[in-house]
Amino acid sequence: MTVTDTWPRLDIHQSRTHEPTPYERKLAATLEDVFTHEGHELADVVLGLNNRQVHAPDGAPWTEKSFRAEMNRLGA
Repeated sequence: MTVTDTWPRLDIHQSRTHEPTPYERKLAATLEDVFTHEGHELADVVLGLNNRQVHAPDGAPWTEKSFRAEMNRLGA
């Protein structure tokens, strides 16, 4: 028996409370692109989102503060 046979299998969506909204899907896809091309630092992420015109939920450009708040709201 291997570790993978005894280790609990995790469903990647087990903590989801709802299907992702179109906004959440677009944000996730854009974040993946930003992480791939710009970097992982918060400043890079905010700049990358704003450069791609994927705005905060209120329609404003992202700031580090608004990005942190949105990730907290989404449970990320």
